[in-house]
Amino acid sequence: MHHAFSIPMSRRDFMKLAGLTAVGAALGGASEQTKAEAGAAPPVPSVDFGEADLPVLYDTDVCVVGGGAAGTAAAVTAARKGAKVILVERGISLGGLATQGCVFPCMATYCYDSDTPYITDLNKRMERQGVPPLLGVDTDTYYGGGRGQYVPEYLSFVYDEMCEEAGVRILYNTSLIGAVIDGERIAACVVQTIEGLAKIQARIFIDGTGDALLSRFAGIPAEKGSEKTGRNQPMSLRFEMGGIDMGKLYHQFIIKGVKERGPFDKLAEDTLRKKGRPFLQFWKWKENEPFFRDGVTRGELTEDDIVYIQAFTITGKPTVMSMNCPEMPALNFSATDAVSFSEAVTFGRKMMRRLAGFFIRNIPGFEKAYIIREASMVGVRESWRIRGKYYMEAEDYLKAHHFPDAVCRTAYPIDIHDVKTEFSAKLKKGQYYEIPYRALVTNEISNLLVAGRCASGSFAAQASFRIQPTCMSMGEAAGIAAAWGLARGVEVNAVRWENIPKSERSYVSEG
Repeated sequence: MHHAFSIPMSRRDFMKLAGLTAVGAALGGASEQTKAEAGAAPPVPSVDFGEADLPVLYDTDVCVVGGGAAGTAAAVTAARKGAKVILVERGISLGGLATQGCVFPCMATYCYDSDTPYITDLNKRMERQGVPPLLGVDTDTYYGGGRGQYVPEYLSFVYDEMCEEAGVRILYNTSLIGAVIDGERIAACVVQTIEGLAKIQARIFIDGTGDALLSRFAGIPAEKGSEKTGRNQPMSLRFEMGGIDMGKLYHQFIIKGVKERGPFDKLAEDTLRKKGRPFLQFWKWKENEPFFRDGVTRGELTEDDIVYIQAFTITGKPTVMSMNCPEMPALNFSATDAVSFSEAVTFGRKMMRRLAGFFIRNIPGFEKAYIIREASMVGVRESWRIRGKYYMEAEDYLKAHHFPDAVCRTAYPIDIHDVKTEFSAKLKKGQYYEIPYRALVTNEISNLLVAGRCASGSFAAQASFRIQPTCMSMGEAAGIAAAWGLARGVEVNAVRWENIPKSERSYVSEG
């Protein structure tokens, strides 16, 4: 008979759960105060699963939690290096925001030669699927790094293909709910599956959750939001619209807008003027543009709706546009408050419908358009960040710092959507800063690596290193370090990236 997962519940464990419920209620009652606090995040409420008689679903070399840009790169790379790898993903497709969140634009690093081998391989595989890199991007502005756009229906397939070839075992529809800590090591993570609770034991764990959830379960110090305001960056709920007459849109709206200095920023205008390129790859309204503000006056849109309006054409979808909006106001909603996060979804869906209706009624070419897809994942730019062995600051970007243990390079600006900041200065062409390996490991837990947007850094630093190519490269480095440490019996937080032979590293600093 098939053995169903179950968790024996002692009176002591029950009382722990009851106590945590009371704590949760108390925290909920003080949510407004919590939102106003800056920086340090309190320990995540958890249950001691150490004595729970849970079935062991896997006993493996490396367990990666989170199948987004960083986690998938880590899992594939570690497996290619010979490790047995389990990849835990709460959805049913890999790629995170790129596939589930409709975040099609893959922002460039602004840095030549920043693509690490994993990214190069991924891009070649996408091209074999018939999805060429995004054209129409001004290479004088967006130079180096990434490919412009990943189409989700192809990307999720390619990710499955890469995992299958490397031998990665994917555990879909599975959520992390706890961790078993043994001294300075994670002994197991506890997951919720369709069968119930289970443990995954591993020698090394990689946190690719984006929210530093595994790290917080392990007691790693974490921060959330701005050190000044306590607010997270605003979240988005993106969507696609189909049935668009692109010719009509171009001739009756885009060209007219460019000639009359209409609702387009400088990048859009420059892109449209490039000969021999698709007519529209990037469309972003300019602040205080009357076209959209008149929609507010007429009651078709709200002030919140017009804060951020952006759209992209999609490779292989000739009548479809990706709406890189709406953006829910950070002043009202938090990415680190469960209730607020849920309310933001409902609010965002209303914004989405208002925007779609406005486009249909007012933009030539949209008369017969309709929503064909809503994101199944909220676009979170920033939530929790760990405090690792090295803590990245805005100065690392502003002064173009390089490191001997660097795992990748980027020059992507400090991109904070919430407010205009003092970090408006950008690196000059040819300049870049590097992400050190020490930002991916902690002092407290010896067998934990953290990659992606929740790596160690300040609010401003994270606003630069959060983009997909940089997260992929961090994940790739984590996978290399995990396999390297395993093969030599070295804990990952003791691995010295610069001591790994150059031929085995994904990136070597030029100093």
